[in-house]
Amino acid sequence: MACTLATLGLWALLNQPNREPKWPKVIQGVAVSPFRAHQDPTQGDLPTVEQIASDLDLLKGKAHAIRTYTVEGPFAEVPRLAAERELNVMLGAWLDTRIYNNDNEIKGLIVLANQRNVVRVVVGNETLLRRDLTPTQLIYYLDHVQKEVTRPVSTAETWDTWLRHPELVEHVDYLAVHILPFWEGISADDAVMFLAERMEMLAGRYPDKPIVIAEVGWPSNGRTRGQAVASEFNEAMFLRRFLRYAKSEGYIYYLMEAFDQPWKAEGEGAVGAYWGIYDVERKPKFPRREPLIRVPEWQNLAGLSVAMGLVVLIILYVTNRQMKPGGHVLLGGVVYGAATISVWVIYDYLDQYMTTTSMVVGAFLVLSMLGVIAVLFAEAHEWAETHWVWLRRRTTIAPEVPLQHLPKVSIHVPAYNEPPDLVIETLKALSRLNYPDFEVIVVDNNTPDEAVWRPVEACCAQLGPHFRFFHVAPLSGFKAGALNFALRQTADDAEIIAVIDADYLVECNWLNDLIGRFDDSNVAIVQAPQDYRDSGSNAFKAMCYAEYRGFFYIGMITRNERNAIIQHGTMTLVRRKVLEEMQGWSEWCITEDAELGLRIFAAGLEADYVPRGYGKGLMPDTFLDFKKQRYRWAYGAVQILKRHTPALLFGWRTKLSFGQRYHFLAGWLSWLADGINVLFTLGALAWSAAMILYPNDMEAPVMAFSALPLFLFLFKVTKLVHLYMTHVGANAMQTLGAGIAGLSLSHTIGLAVLRGIATSSEPFFRTPKGGRTGNFWKALYAARDEFFLMSGLLVAARYLETNMPFESPDTSLWVAVLCIQSLPYMATVIMAVLSVLPLPSWLIGKAGEPVRI
Repeated sequence: MACTLATLGLWALLNQPNREPKWPKVIQGVAVSPFRAHQDPTQGDLPTVEQIASDLDLLKGKAHAIRTYTVEGPFAEVPRLAAERELNVMLGAWLDTRIYNNDNEIKGLIVLANQRNVVRVVVGNETLLRRDLTPTQLIYYLDHVQKEVTRPVSTAETWDTWLRHPELVEHVDYLAVHILPFWEGISADDAVMFLAERMEMLAGRYPDKPIVIAEVGWPSNGRTRGQAVASEFNEAMFLRRFLRYAKSEGYIYYLMEAFDQPWKAEGEGAVGAYWGIYDVERKPKFPRREPLIRVPEWQNLAGLSVAMGLVVLIILYVTNRQMKPGGHVLLGGVVYGAATISVWVIYDYLDQYMTTTSMVVGAFLVLSMLGVIAVLFAEAHEWAETHWVWLRRRTTIAPEVPLQHLPKVSIHVPAYNEPPDLVIETLKALSRLNYPDFEVIVVDNNTPDEAVWRPVEACCAQLGPHFRFFHVAPLSGFKAGALNFALRQTADDAEIIAVIDADYLVECNWLNDLIGRFDDSNVAIVQAPQDYRDSGSNAFKAMCYAEYRGFFYIGMITRNERNAIIQHGTMTLVRRKVLEEMQGWSEWCITEDAELGLRIFAAGLEADYVPRGYGKGLMPDTFLDFKKQRYRWAYGAVQILKRHTPALLFGWRTKLSFGQRYHFLAGWLSWLADGINVLFTLGALAWSAAMILYPNDMEAPVMAFSALPLFLFLFKVTKLVHLYMTHVGANAMQTLGAGIAGLSLSHTIGLAVLRGIATSSEPFFRTPKGGRTGNFWKALYAARDEFFLMSGLLVAARYLETNMPFESPDTSLWVAVLCIQSLPYMATVIMAVLSVLPLPSWLIGKAGEPVRI
């Protein structure tokens, strides 16, 4: 309720009625370009005489005069049509680089200029500003027209152009001046004063020349320029204030302009289409005399924001009734904030003249925004469920009462090309288990060097008949193939299958503490966390260790509350009967452990997660191996998502609960986002390159689309710091190290996701372990792609910051996005360097104990 009221209150606060001077019943003048929605003069598509007449009917009685820009084709009829409607005309001729066209325009202007209702003549519009003509050429046309017509003659230029070219003043009867504060980056509140100061400046410089404000206005849509914000509210506010001031000062003016011109967006950017006081459908864009409201439809938008937020919150709250008020506040703030932003962005984007290009780009940006919001919801939900809960219903640590009859356990140890001393150490640790009835099956699959596996075979023989060794070559299916082979060799009376990696040293009470949990016949998996014993080797491994711990003491604990853990292929216990009913481990998937867990959940069975380590293995020795390991995990996740899409999305032919489906989708959502992030990086570089190459044509993305990714990044950083220091037992340096290590894998995960979407299978990569030292140049080579992407992003950001022709919030925020976007790639380079530097682990600190639950 509080979040609902806050949302409604925010909308109401930002849309308080604003009283401004009333619009006069009749204004002095307005510029008229009577093009319809799909007409474009650059393509020769001009309005008909009937359409022009219809527009002048609309202006009749509302303005004393109109301004035109050309006498081409049907525009030659404007003076006659205006006279019939008692409108005076400031008649213009269009001049550009086409000399033949200029001659025709001048001839037509001379023919029409002496009509009764033509009060002024304008020879050319901003021709010097565009550099279409030189001052000498323009003066020639001015002198020629002055000789032929009896009306006052001038040319229309911006105020600063008149100051730069005093030689023009001698050849005109008055100054036709464009003063458009928006293009100067002036705020709407300061715009009238800015205009007044320019008028004083011109009057002081040229005291003998009358000044006519030939264009003055404000756009209702488009990009922010400096302090100038394009909006209907600001357009109405500026014009209503200007009209009152113009009357008090006796200005002669022509508002810019009567009708919106969508065709102008091609040459002037989006802003160019929105200078009309009527839209392209000839409807008034803002109230003329009533108080102004920034978003007239704010009540509907506020209601939609609340409704959307409420639906999401109900889903999030109902799925966890153990959440404390603090969690509700966090989720409410995030959900209502995201709903409000998304409603506003989509509303603002749809309130534009759409082209095919803008619709495609807009659809992509909106989908990207919704993706960011989905990730934000998942992150907020995990944060709330981790920290603000009254009770963990399924997570316990204390050993349970053992079964009356302890089942026999078959421990499977797959080993491919592992250092023999490493495997022997693992087997000796298994021999010290205090469990009464177990066997150990070691499967060495496809190791080519006999000297590697023979010592392991000999060790098994020495440890007794409970240790059996198999060397099998060839054997397909990678690790899953080895585990399926071990399953076929399992003793007939074994009821539980245990799996550990070949580098794990287990504690002697591992099985005794955990096996009793199978007393519940519906429990098919009992899982303990992965842990590592070499975090003290160096700073690199200490950072990796800190990064691993977040998953096991944050993500897995929240997932366990809905029976949705990710089964991982070491320190796992599986009921044999269930494993055989599932037809073993899937050999098509390179993360066969997580895939098996999902299939077991789909059968309606349960897993039990014990957040206490009972064994320790070894981490990857080099940064390249660290990356390859995470690549395999991410690629396997996509394999699983592709294979089980109907079950995960729609629950087809499965017993998966909503909570289980949510966790599997939300848990891998951040990895999918990394895949999109790779494409975003490439798109950001291409967009920035276009801004650099074509600064007058290419603008930064809309601010709202840039702000959300920035907010998500800051939100994730805040969440990481809070949960690592409160739940993982990490100090500040470990938290920083975990953040850098995690960011360093972002690009690798993204590539794995994209490859997983595009391909069906890649080879299984075994993570080498055993004390190898990395080579400096190899480590840098492993980060080469990230280095180039980081450099490109930072160079683009620096160039845009210092060389863009005009400062705007959109560009400034885009520069910030490019800098933030470079951080994962920078982290990769940092990790690559740290992996080969002999830095001691104490720089990061020793990992503390996670919070007991």
